Amino acid sequence: MHEVILNWLQQEFPTLNFDYVVEDEPLGTGGAIQLALTKAVTADVFIANGDTMFRFDAAAMLNQHIEKKVECTLALKPMQHFDRYGVVEINDQQLITSFKEKQYYESGLINAGLYLINKQSFLARNFPVKFSFEKDYLEQFVVDHIFSGLSRGAYFIDIGIPEDYNRAQSEFSKPELHLSAIDKSWTLFLDRDGVINHDNPGGYITNAEEFRFTDGSPELFEKLTGIFGRIIVVTNQRGVGRGIIQYDDLLAMNTKMLEGIRKANGSVEKIYFCTDIDNTAFGRKPNPGMALQAVKDFPDIDLGKSIIVGNSLSDMKFGRYAGLHTIFVSTTNKTVSLPHPDIDLMFEDLSSFTASLK
Repeated sequence: MHEVILNWLQQEFPTLNFDYVVEDEPLGTGGAIQLALTKAVTADVFIANGDTMFRFDAAAMLNQHIEKKVECTLALKPMQHFDRYGVVEINDQQLITSFKEKQYYESGLINAGLYLINKQSFLARNFPVKFSFEKDYLEQFVVDHIFSGLSRGAYFIDIGIPEDYNRAQSEFSKPELHLSAIDKSWTLFLDRDGVINHDNPGGYITNAEEFRFTDGSPELFEKLTGIFGRIIVVTNQRGVGRGIIQYDDLLAMNTKMLEGIRKANGSVEKIYFCTDIDNTAFGRKPNPGMALQAVKDFPDIDLGKSIIVGNSLSDMKFGRYAGLHTIFVSTTNKTVSLPHPDIDLMFEDLSSFTASLK
């Protein structure tokens, strides 16, 4: 049934750059990982078990993996302690579950199903085509000191358990966006062309002289700056990659935009732009690269408390992929309507969105 997965990936993530392998017969977890690693192109590879969901720190895990020079690093979750009224931490909240019988206490660490493996070292072991990752690898070589573990008491759920699978449907759903809840802990991501400045339908804005703010948009930033903790611009600029726009002209346009916003007592924290022409480029919207780069540059950004305002469905997909709330402005596209799976709210333009904020 691998065709179902491939069709879903191609439909839901049309710009995702991915490869795949198919088992002709069940190979066990180890055999499947070994086969998949033959397609990997990096020295160290993250392995994710599809049945478990765990919020982990990828950068910290990679740093430890490299520092300790190990073959495999495991993401670990502290086991919960149960008594008559079991307490399970979920998203920093406590879910209290009562049991009819007094439960025993457990302690230790759970293998969260997330691994970081050195490809060359792992494949050099020449495992058989079919083997168990847990029994034939983790248990077999644990005494050889080739493993490290990174423990984190974060969200964990095993959706291989039917009741937890059903619970995950609710817990993974994105909460409804309430504009009244926005404060300085929120981040505003803005598309540029067609949102902040007039777009050029069917063409490009090629220099600073052609860059024109939409009516009154610089003045909007004074209010937006007072409401949001950070304002970040994310814009595709494929015209540079195509040679239609000169790189220096793009910088001049951005300078003109920033100066106009500053004169109106507003501010923009940073502008991210992608000049790639390839739709699969990770930094090109709808791919989430620019949002993730912003988090790397400003670690306090919470993507769950962030909004993207854009005038294209590509902007909305970008928001969905990055975990942002999405607001569509119909400045250049009047055919889009609600409800839409990728849009939370819709406004006529940036001005009407700003007016709705208190």
